[in-house]
Amino acid sequence: MNPNRTRVLLGSPIHQKPAILEQFLNSLLRLNLKDIDLDFYLIDDNPDEAASQLLLQFARNGRSVFLQSSGYHDDYIRDEHTHVWHSNLVWKVAGFKNLMIRRAEAFGYDYLFLIDSDLILHPDTLLHLIGTGKDIISEIFWTQWQPNTLLQPQVWMHDEYNQWEIHPGEQLSPEEIQRRFHAFLLKMQQPGIYEVGGLGACTLISSSALSSGISYDRVHNISYWGEDRHFCIRAAALGLPLFVDTHFPALHLYRDSDLDLVAEFIRHTSGAEAAPIAEGVPGTGDDNEAYGARTEAAVPEDGDTAAAADLPGHAETAPSPADKRVQEAAAQWDVLWTEAEARQRLSKEPLPADAGETAEGASTGGDGGAGLQKPQSASAASPVTPAAASRRPKLTLTMIVKNEGTRFLRQVLEEHRKYIDEAVIIDDASTDDTADICREALEGIPLHLIQNPVSLFHNESELRKQQWEAVVATRPEWILNLDGDELFESCFPEEVDSLLRTADCDLFCFRLYDFWDEASYREDMYWQAHQSYRPFLLRYREDFTYTWNDLPQHCGRLPENIFELPHQLSNLRLKHLGWSKPEFRLEKYLRYMLLDPDAEYGWKEQYQSILDPKPRLVSWSE
Repeated sequence: MNPNRTRVLLGSPIHQKPAILEQFLNSLLRLNLKDIDLDFYLIDDNPDEAASQLLLQFARNGRSVFLQSSGYHDDYIRDEHTHVWHSNLVWKVAGFKNLMIRRAEAFGYDYLFLIDSDLILHPDTLLHLIGTGKDIISEIFWTQWQPNTLLQPQVWMHDEYNQWEIHPGEQLSPEEIQRRFHAFLLKMQQPGIYEVGGLGACTLISSSALSSGISYDRVHNISYWGEDRHFCIRAAALGLPLFVDTHFPALHLYRDSDLDLVAEFIRHTSGAEAAPIAEGVPGTGDDNEAYGARTEAAVPEDGDTAAAADLPGHAETAPSPADKRVQEAAAQWDVLWTEAEARQRLSKEPLPADAGETAEGASTGGDGGAGLQKPQSASAASPVTPAAASRRPKLTLTMIVKNEGTRFLRQVLEEHRKYIDEAVIIDDASTDDTADICREALEGIPLHLIQNPVSLFHNESELRKQQWEAVVATRPEWILNLDGDELFESCFPEEVDSLLRTADCDLFCFRLYDFWDEASYREDMYWQAHQSYRPFLLRYREDFTYTWNDLPQHCGRLPENIFELPHQLSNLRLKHLGWSKPEFRLEKYLRYMLLDPDAEYGWKEQYQSILDPKPRLVSWSE
């Protein structure tokens, strides 16, 4: 054994499509292994024989590969929209990673490098991560977790996936959370090493950390989703800090369509050299100092993020495909306002003709000079008149309802009336007292109630277009589109004003939790809507051309092109009560079987699971 060489075990649990797996394995062959002895521990969890053959071929080509069959034959469902994980899959993978930890310890490796099989690495990634001297460090990669949403890194600061800094005891407003969230994303684009609260999927772990008791075992008094979160919580409890490196972002092949980016990524990264790891270089020496310095650089006081290009260590090369996607996602945050524009955006008052003037009449500079700042709340702008400050944008609730009299309609409308300004409701040929409930529960609030004599639900797109046209006719500002069995968590009335006053976002997405009884929601491979963010709150723009999906079922409740508008994810949660009683579940099951018997517009196994007598339920906590 050569004491001058570093021994690394690369571990990867592999349940992968052959086309993506081939690119992953080729990426490993391109790694720069100067003074590194690299061995492989690959667990074949593939249902596709072609993928297993790729692993056998990789193991036969003279490399030190320990290839082990998982013995499992379960499904892992992936498509262009999302990846479907359930609890059994999560803890199966956790067990695989624990086997790799034990092997690295038993054979005395200096490092264990755990990597997911849908990543394509920069050739210098491993050499660079070892050079940082950190006990636990991940290389960054970026993903659109849902189509047409923001690119986000796989690292976070606290809790499940909160990507902003917060100190113990701090109470942050939604505006401040938004500002810190944007600052975090911008900082992650700058080359450096940063301490984070959570990481995964591309992680180097030192022998010292391995011997400390680190593992992917479940922490039984923590309900967070995913084995990486439990790993990170245990690391923090053991006093092991977590770091992310951002010098050599990996390419994440999250969707089949991402394969189109591989050739350009390889071209961009071929022949590149690792940035030096040395004391005194921002982001690589004193990490606490680098952390603060990068924060200031990422969000300059004048809002000019272009200044970040002058930071030490910034590579002056053509951006990679992943870099381009990150830059495009961040572009919407770089808009600068005059003070008058800021007042107008925050108050919704008409912009005066002398928009270059402050409230006192002093010029801010007609060319948008150094005096311009992008405020995050009304207090950040110049003084606003009391009338302007008190007026928030109008919020219009819209619903389609039918025979909701014995269900949840009165309950949810009594909650919604706490914060809405107007309502547009389509009663799709109810034969009960649904219309009367709408009038009674929303008494005193402008209500536009349209009662269809004949139901249009057999063609949902036609019904949704009717709803949209009725809402637009009221000249809305913000549109909240909910069903008659959906309501937000109890803190929503206090938080919604901040969302409505947000100037640089036209669409908010929320997580929807399917309640299976009064106090629990369902979570399994068929029911995990709450793992995704869906659009419910939309600013109406007269200058935008909205287009619709014409599917007769599952067409979407809002126009299909709304993600072309600036959008954000909100941590506020939405409760769906429609599945919370057995009789309602049976009714929905029969309706789906009638309208979509061949699951042409939905998921047949999910339809069938509606009647599962013992589903997995999770207790709700406000």
